Amino acid sequence: MPKFKIEPHFRLQEWVAEEKGYFRDEGLDYEFKEFIRSSDGAHHATHGQSGAFQSIEKGRESNITCACHWTVNVAASRGHTKLFADAYSVAPSGIFVAADGAIASPADLAHVPISVGYQSGSHYATIQALEGYLSREEINLSFDEGMLFSRMEAFFEGGTKAATLFGGPYYFAEQLGYRKIIDTTFMIGAMVNGDPDMEDVRRYFQALRRAQRDIDLRPELYTHYYKMEFPERFHARMDTRRWGPGERIVFEPYSRQVFERSFGWIAEHGIFEPGSMGAGDYDKAVVSLSAG
Repeated sequence: MPKFKIEPHFRLQEWVAEEKGYFRDEGLDYEFKEFIRSSDGAHHATHGQSGAFQSIEKGRESNITCACHWTVNVAASRGHTKLFADAYSVAPSGIFVAADGAIASPADLAHVPISVGYQSGSHYATIQALEGYLSREEINLSFDEGMLFSRMEAFFEGGTKAATLFGGPYYFAEQLGYRKIIDTTFMIGAMVNGDPDMEDVRRYFQALRRAQRDIDLRPELYTHYYKMEFPERFHARMDTRRWGPGERIVFEPYSRQVFERSFGWIAEHGIFEPGSMGAGDYDKAVVSLSAG
């Protein structure tokens, strides 16, 4: 049997499980690959109308990967992956602007370009957060800056007036004094790729459950792992002692109702071309350890 492939995803849990030996304790025969720092962020670099969905469409090497639940819904409905239905995550996210600028409330963002990742978590979450303040015509999303680190860097360099950031970049922007206009917290879904042994999937999530408890108890012991999730060019400015625990795994079902409500919201907002989202069949889109 091939080794179970693990790739960290902008969060702390995999790093803690690796440090503590939890994957080994669970009997998982695995390989652990870090792609963000070693590739200087290029592994996840996309620009324009290419984002999380397109990366899933191309195929991912790791047996378990993650993306925002909206994109995972569509990707799984299209047959590109399977949505793991026994857990999900919640990530801190927000829209940031310069501290000394004129933008002070969500209403001030009318027609202001907001840098987000195309068909990625920031795309959907920004719309959801601003709909209570702005009309659809007033919400102006910019995809030109690309995915997480490239749009963060463009924002820090003054190339954009506003950016939606999550996880480590969210804490980095707070540390550097940028103004958070509104929280855009969003859900993340896990994907099962290829055809791994579901017992290995169970072992993997059992290890992450143990890591989650460690992070809940003493997050300050583990925030240094954010440096493993950032290209090295940012490290000198980062003070991860000030950062929070970030994405939290929730070991509760991603239910049929949640899937269908989310799928309907995506269709209603026209984020994908009509007819391109797949059948939206929950039973065919998901995989669960309790199946059968």
